Amino acid sequence: MEGQLSKYTNFAKGWQYRWFVLDPVSGMLEYFEKEEHKKQRPRGCIHLAAAVISPSDEDSQTFTVSAANSDVYRLRACDARERQLWVDKIRSAAEHHTASLSSTSLGGRPRRTSSLVHSSNSDLPTSKSKNDLVQSEKSSTAVVPRPPGHKAPAPRPHTLDPFREVKDYILEANDYSVLLNDKINSIPQTDEPIGGLDKDLLLLKATSNATLTSLGQCLKMLQQHSGKQIDWQENQNASLSVEKTGSVRSHTGSVSSTNSVPFVLADEKPDGPIDHDDEVEDSPGAREEELGGVEEHKSVILHLLSQLKLGMDLTKVVLPTFILERRSLLEMFADCMAHPDMFLKIPDLPDPESRMIAVIEWYLTSFHHARQGSVAKKPYNPIIGETFHCSWRLPKRSVNNGLTSSQSGTSVDGATTGSSNGEVDDVTGHTQLVYCAEQVSHHPPVSAFYFECPEKQVWMNASIYTKSRFMGMSIGVNMIGKLRLNLLQHDEEYVFGLPSAYARSILTVPWAEMGDKISITCAKTNYSANCTFHTKPFYGGKLHRISTEIKNGNTGEITCKVQGEWNNTMEFSFTNGENKTIDVADLPVIRKRVRPMKSQGEFESRKLWQHVTNALNAGDVNIATEHKRFLEERQREGERHRKDTGTSFPTKYFRKDGESWIFHKVLEKGNTKGTA
Repeated sequence: MEGQLSKYTNFAKGWQYRWFVLDPVSGMLEYFEKEEHKKQRPRGCIHLAAAVISPSDEDSQTFTVSAANSDVYRLRACDARERQLWVDKIRSAAEHHTASLSSTSLGGRPRRTSSLVHSSNSDLPTSKSKNDLVQSEKSSTAVVPRPPGHKAPAPRPHTLDPFREVKDYILEANDYSVLLNDKINSIPQTDEPIGGLDKDLLLLKATSNATLTSLGQCLKMLQQHSGKQIDWQENQNASLSVEKTGSVRSHTGSVSSTNSVPFVLADEKPDGPIDHDDEVEDSPGAREEELGGVEEHKSVILHLLSQLKLGMDLTKVVLPTFILERRSLLEMFADCMAHPDMFLKIPDLPDPESRMIAVIEWYLTSFHHARQGSVAKKPYNPIIGETFHCSWRLPKRSVNNGLTSSQSGTSVDGATTGSSNGEVDDVTGHTQLVYCAEQVSHHPPVSAFYFECPEKQVWMNASIYTKSRFMGMSIGVNMIGKLRLNLLQHDEEYVFGLPSAYARSILTVPWAEMGDKISITCAKTNYSANCTFHTKPFYGGKLHRISTEIKNGNTGEITCKVQGEWNNTMEFSFTNGENKTIDVADLPVIRKRVRPMKSQGEFESRKLWQHVTNALNAGDVNIATEHKRFLEERQREGERHRKDTGTSFPTKYFRKDGESWIFHKVLEKGNTKGTA
């Protein structure tokens, strides 16, 4: 077969037409610049033995050819029909030559046709250094014992399930694949003399996984064609449990590569108010290490950088696991509320100017605690359907002149340390601020979150789309979306955004900074503020500088100016000549309250990512990567399933309203006021 396809090339940074020639005899896919150049030497060729051919999700024309030497070719046909024709032909040639290659590597051993009769791992190369993985063949007709814990599928009448025999074959093949993966994963992750990074073993593992995935897809098409439901996973071996949430776990902690079950939610609708009664005060999180392993992992970073281009969107790029924080982005947004007392004092202030100043005080002091350590690390990208809940409890006190507990010298544990006016009443109860967050979209990645304090009649809603891009030796993350803070008793709404974040010096010791111009407005009072987060100049200059001006739109007067650093000291200068200094190191941090792990749902952040977090805590990057890859692949599988079935993801707590996502409770009350 031959014809014209578009090939993506990094050299020309785009798609270029090439003339492709498929030779099924040699197993080569060659390409030329033009059709008339066929008699010349080809510009390139792809060895199809052990290659994997995959149609792309991005459109109906693109597909990829992943060669055995790890080269990946992105190709595009003129339409969906031609793509399918090319994919079928290339796959046929690849399968033929893969089978021939396997036969040759096995010493020309003929394929057996008896039902699942093999020798115990006899197809693997045997050597003294691989005795832990493979055993010598005792009999050429010996039957392999099933992996421990395997349960044979229950027999079913042929009239009820025409695919019974097919499912049995796939189930048993899955058993052997799981056993093979466990054996390979048990080998130390080294290169010498033989280990889990051995190219032959990795190829064998990848081929096994790809084969099972292809078999599952073929069965799915057969069942859909005959009107049957896909249910063969329900009888998988006992080493795997498919829970109602769609998550698959191994009893041994290893991750299965089976991705046939769509990613779904256990409960699609919230059952009344979220219960915060069983929450306990969160323990102080371990500070992130100073990433001393940068040199150790530099080869991984360099390999990643070699595949990136300036300005490239990193949404679909899998970043190395060792640069991850041990928390989800949904929890990081909650950690910005380290000073809820400053947040909840806003509605208590008597006039619009003081309320706007209080909003600025809370906003500028909310970022320093969200950074865990000086080194730039990224939180987990939330999985669609992931949620995070927490709350804060503050002691109720009656303080004269509208002073808050932090202003009057009151500590967060309820003990009075002294007051500016000496008049602080006893604790009469607690004021509760609650937080709910949910990942409502995968592409684009959108996180929605909601703060509420019914007692103070204040709530804040946001839906943030994170968009990252490569900038040479830096990575930038834009926070696209608005936060809307509503003070119901004053009928005021404050609208603002979040600054962009940057990870600098990613090849040495990465460090983080913020940079952007953010406006904070209140339409009712006509007060506004312009906050500038300054990035460090190339030469000289200070880090983390901010400057802010608060303006009365009714008079045009600048009522307050702020200078300083968002993670250090900030000075507020007022028009009447007064000054006020805030040092974030002196502000009391009120820890959030979170339910214990055993009480959390399957899709709450800490429980969902617990295996990745535990592996990172233990310093095992390989295990963390496996668990992270598993969660991401399950998400992609669910996305493909919803695309095929034309269904949308059933969010639990937020509903889409135009381009925004609104907390369901706000929508039910009909009090959105344009909330974004």
